[in-house]
Amino acid sequence: MISRKAAGRSLQKRLALAYAAGIYAAGVLVLVMVVVPLASIDAAVPKGRPSRSTLTETGPGIGLPQVLTGSAVALVILIPVALALGWYVAGRFLHPLRAMTATANVISAGDLHRRLDLGEPTDELTELGHTLDGLFARLQAAFDAQRHFVANASHELRTPLAGLRTLLEVALADPDADTGTLRSVCQEALALGAHQERLVQALLDLATSERGVTRWDTLDLAHVVEEVLASRRDRATRKGIGLAEHLSPAVTAGDAGLIESLVTNLIDNAIRHNHEGGHLEVTTRTSGTQAVLTVANTGPVIPGDQVERLFQPFQKLASDRHGRGEGYGLGLAIVHAVTRAHHATLTAGARPGGGLSITVRFAHGSLPNRP
Repeated sequence: MISRKAAGRSLQKRLALAYAAGIYAAGVLVLVMVVVPLASIDAAVPKGRPSRSTLTETGPGIGLPQVLTGSAVALVILIPVALALGWYVAGRFLHPLRAMTATANVISAGDLHRRLDLGEPTDELTELGHTLDGLFARLQAAFDAQRHFVANASHELRTPLAGLRTLLEVALADPDADTGTLRSVCQEALALGAHQERLVQALLDLATSERGVTRWDTLDLAHVVEEVLASRRDRATRKGIGLAEHLSPAVTAGDAGLIESLVTNLIDNAIRHNHEGGHLEVTTRTSGTQAVLTVANTGPVIPGDQVERLFQPFQKLASDRHGRGEGYGLGLAIVHAVTRAHHATLTAGARPGGGLSITVRFAHGSLPNRP
């Protein structure tokens, strides 16, 4: 395998040869178009009586052999000069690129906090450096988020497993356990297993959302919301939550499964974190070139500085962290991932009386511009 240094030297050699060839070609062109025509000019001097038709003697001039000999010598000397100039110019142009490569190697080795930080002058290499700095920043954020997610996922998955193990060990250690006790233990074990299954499914949904969109279909947000509300209406009724629907056509393009997951998690979150006798309002509409979905619900008061944190994996309100609710802190994280995958815009705000209002704006009617 060719080393990076060898590859850089090879590129410098190719550029040097290209520059030298250009300089040499320019030298040849000058000789052909300027020097060679001069060699054909001879000084004509008449002898005796002038004659219009006869020239009997020529004066001193530059002979064509002399010109050709001098030109050949000049072209030979021009070869090393052109190569030296080409090597110097190629090295000057490649110096910033070598510095970028060295810094990129350090960053790829694990120092994601470093940046190229190219200054002036602003040229194509500087623009490339700024683009790479942005890429490194996104990679750093992605790796940090991945480490945080893995740590939280390990904790969340380990908790139900530890509970299940403790439950079984206590039941087996009880010599007086009867059929009713063992049945109760089995029921609790099934409940813990179901809890873990839902958590794993939520993790899979989040991973699928973060993978991005692989298929784009045209769909109406109003129809998606209708289907999701039909399956959640009984649950909202049992909790005494009033549903208000304002569904106007809102055509967009995207992955139907991911958008359905977004709508489902928004509505589930609005029901789960609501209170008895609260209300939930869902709106779909078209605004200019965007299809807009808004879900607003009542619920506990959310500090304004905590809203953005709720869209990170495994983040819950302080009052829910030690509770026994159904949430895992993944619903809004899935919403955020689906929104980002569709290059949509997500805005969220805490309601003054409690609860949350979330709006997602998709590109309307046609496939959005994708990078």
